[in-house]
Amino acid sequence: MTTGPTARPEPEVERWLKPVPETARTVAVSGQFYLWAGANLAPINWVLGALGIQLGLGLADTIGVLVVGNGIGMLLFGGFVLLGQRSGATGMVLGRAAFGRQGNYLPASLQALTAIGWCAINTWIILDLVMALLGLLGWLDASQRNLLARMVVASVLMAIQVGIAGAGYRAMTTFERWTVPPTLLVLVAMSGVVWLSLGIDWQYAGPAGHVLVGHDRLAALSVVMTAIGIGWGITWFTFAADYSRFVSRTVPAGRLYLVSVLGQFIPVVWLGILGATLATRHGSADPGQLIVANFGMLAIPVLLLVLHGPIATNILNLYTFSVTAQALDIRLDRRWLNGVVGALALTAVVVLIQQDEFAKVLDAWLVALVGWVAAWAGVMLVHYYWLERRQSLPIDWLFAPANDSPLPAVNWAGIGALLVGMLATWLCMYGLLPATQGPVAVAMGGVDLSWLAGGVVSATVYATLGPSAWRRLPLNRSAEPENSCL
Repeated sequence: MTTGPTARPEPEVERWLKPVPETARTVAVSGQFYLWAGANLAPINWVLGALGIQLGLGLADTIGVLVVGNGIGMLLFGGFVLLGQRSGATGMVLGRAAFGRQGNYLPASLQALTAIGWCAINTWIILDLVMALLGLLGWLDASQRNLLARMVVASVLMAIQVGIAGAGYRAMTTFERWTVPPTLLVLVAMSGVVWLSLGIDWQYAGPAGHVLVGHDRLAALSVVMTAIGIGWGITWFTFAADYSRFVSRTVPAGRLYLVSVLGQFIPVVWLGILGATLATRHGSADPGQLIVANFGMLAIPVLLLVLHGPIATNILNLYTFSVTAQALDIRLDRRWLNGVVGALALTAVVVLIQQDEFAKVLDAWLVALVGWVAAWAGVMLVHYYWLERRQSLPIDWLFAPANDSPLPAVNWAGIGALLVGMLATWLCMYGLLPATQGPVAVAMGGVDLSWLAGGVVSATVYATLGPSAWRRLPLNRSAEPENSCL
């Protein structure tokens, strides 16, 4: 990997929360592509594609939602990638300017829970795949719970994930660089088998006798858009800066933007389409059933290799949890924090194992994520692409200790915008569970515009209230660009 003056990030930069200096950054952007592609070359994404079919949509509608929704979501994702490169700070540290030094504890706490939840979901999918494999080999009855076997496998895999994430950014990108290309080859072969040999009905319009039309179809499209379209892209906004902060400022922003966006978009859409086509044959969103029902014994090499995907995704969840915990002023070495989140995620896995209707659990989780991330994104985009364009904040302010920070303890403009945006999200949400069905969405007959409502409302509120709070900060008008957030 081509780098700047030093061959790898300085150990102290990664162990403790500090701005990444130019001497510790890389001029290569291939690591960003492999990092994001590896995280999305995972069974979770064919589960997402299958979810559209299971909720009653046809194949064309599901593919359309995947392409359009993720196109919009990933284009916005690139904006958060650039914030990390410009500032050298993580996403949750950047939030201190918008929400206040202690006020930022609210979104940081939500982000920590998000990382734990994703780690648990991805580990659950690994377990499901492994149990399906062992069942094909005749080593156990895959129809049973097999709790002990699942916990042993989960513990081993979690240890591997914690080890890679604990080693830091360079180890993570190296892992992806070596594992993404062969995984891509397997998925090319897998896609060829599905699309050329299994007789997929590309005109599939929905379950026989239950094809959605009119308003019912529109409502289903909006729900799936929130869960697997724009909603999926939104879930990565809070992660983006944690890794792009290691890219040199000398790298053209357009190049970094394009590589990162394509690293996300290509595997998400590809695997989503694969999952949707598989589901038209079986009607399931369960990853093990999808593979066993469609590949038979050919599933063995596929299952062995796609284990890479959840591991690649979880190392991001583990790493992001650790730097998020430090943004909460938890003063522990990042490597210790990786072990903590591994233990917490294993506990959450036990809960997931008890869930029989995985598609509903997954949809409820994704919809809930959009509830806060869309509102957070609205505030952050206004702050860093409007307010800070007028007068940039010294980067040192973001890293100052809580008891010695020039930032306000709570920026009520940012916190208020976040909370109002989250409320707007819930009002316009129509998830599968009653608690995730807001009154506005219910009144609209199930049309879900939660992601749009949350983002637009929070951005509007912050654009209205934010400037006055920003003007009260004692900013140094002569601050050097190198010492500024942007």
